[in-house]
Amino acid sequence: MHGTGSLLLLAVVPNARQTAVDGLHDGCLRLRLAAPPVEGKANDALVAWLATALHLPRRGARLLRGTSSRRKQVELDLPPAAVAAWLDGVLGPADRIQR
Repeated sequence: MHGTGSLLLLAVVPNARQTAVDGLHDGCLRLRLAAPPVEGKANDALVAWLATALHLPRRGARLLRGTSSRRKQVELDLPPAAVAAWLDGVLGPADRIQR
């Protein structure tokens, strides 16, 4: 990590109708992806979607673990407080605290 970055743990569900946050699942942010899990398309869609949602350049979000798993770990070039504020916006403060 680059000093002030964050790690985001995700539970990804590919082949959804649309890409959207779907709450929390087993301590991870659940994200439904409108991309198939074929040839890295879901991973590329995940990183691109996170970068856009968090107003980061594409290189500001990197998949660290889980290239072939539904459980992913993504490194973000954002301080934890900024990621927490984003999570509050997409989940609501009560949901985020339950992790």
